[in-house]
Amino acid sequence: MKIAALIVAAGRGSRAGPGAPKQYRDLAGEPVLRRTLRAFSTHPSIDAVLTVIHADDHAAFDDAVAGLAGLLPPVTGGDTRQASVLFGLEALEDHAPDAVLIHDAARPFVSARLIDDTIRALETHRGVMPGLPVADTLRHAHNGLAGDAVSREGLWRAQTPQGFHFPSILAAHREARRDGNTSYTDDVAVGAAAGIKVSVVPGDDDNFKITSAEDLMRATRLLAGASEYRTGQGFDVHRFGPGDHVMLCGVKVPHSHGLLGHSDADAGLHAITDAILGAIAQGDIGKHFPPSDPQWKGASSDVFLAHAARLAREAGAEVTHVDLTLICEKPKIGPHAEAMRERISDILQIGPERVSVKATTTEGLGFTGRGEGIAAQAAATLRFR
Repeated sequence: MKIAALIVAAGRGSRAGPGAPKQYRDLAGEPVLRRTLRAFSTHPSIDAVLTVIHADDHAAFDDAVAGLAGLLPPVTGGDTRQASVLFGLEALEDHAPDAVLIHDAARPFVSARLIDDTIRALETHRGVMPGLPVADTLRHAHNGLAGDAVSREGLWRAQTPQGFHFPSILAAHREARRDGNTSYTDDVAVGAAAGIKVSVVPGDDDNFKITSAEDLMRATRLLAGASEYRTGQGFDVHRFGPGDHVMLCGVKVPHSHGLLGHSDADAGLHAITDAILGAIAQGDIGKHFPPSDPQWKGASSDVFLAHAARLAREAGAEVTHVDLTLICEKPKIGPHAEAMRERISDILQIGPERVSVKATTTEGLGFTGRGEGIAAQAAATLRFR
């Protein structure tokens, strides 16, 4: 299926206290919305990501997503969440997705597992909702006094992303608009009113919605207190051969020679790939892309790095910093270093401020000093939740 993600970010979030809307608040160095969008834009099964934002937030949105790839231009939302979702669905219509995952921008901890489970359920159902069974005792309260208990049997706490076959949920939202029904609390309610049967899959306690200032504190504690950092190292070498350029960090650098290798011989991206694989204990680049396999002959090395980043996300980790050193006498790296940083940040979906690219020589010593090739060494820092 061709799957789109629709991120609803048009709310004002007044319960989070004074300041910017909650989706633009800083959360451990990144806006909440950026974390949410990255979870979907880097997921291999998501083909398009569209955000619905408030009319006043275009500048804030641009700042929050700077450097993130794979996002469609945002659309302006309506006066209610329901209206905003419909505007987003109608904007996606031209992209003709088979299914759509509708997600709250203020749920930044949605996991790849939960996205996978939601998509898998759509293979057999027109609608799906992640949820958690209610465990606490529920009671009515009257004038501050505890009243009768309410049975918890069959009660679930709804979460997002809520997934639907696209034509079904678009028709359901349009029907609700025609009928003037604007009081639905989520998209499951809209779909159910139109006869869509919605399956339930297990949610995730960490996939909570940031609503209040206390929720922001909880999110900060979750990132800070439950994190483990690991570092991986990578090293790669390629010799010079015939050619008029070298590929380094995804950038074409003019040179009197090319680099020899089964792929495009990008020593920089190869070293970073091995560093990330090392941090998650997943072997090396040759294990995943063996040079004996003809399909990788001449392949662009950004495929290798993107694969390592995806494996890291599946392991519950995010790349927080990359430090690369290129070792050669020629070509000169300095004029291309910024372009290299930006390309690496695009592939990894992290800010360029988290990427370091530098170069050194060996003062004429060794094979790099003799101009026989290029070496690269990298360190990657990953944060695990």
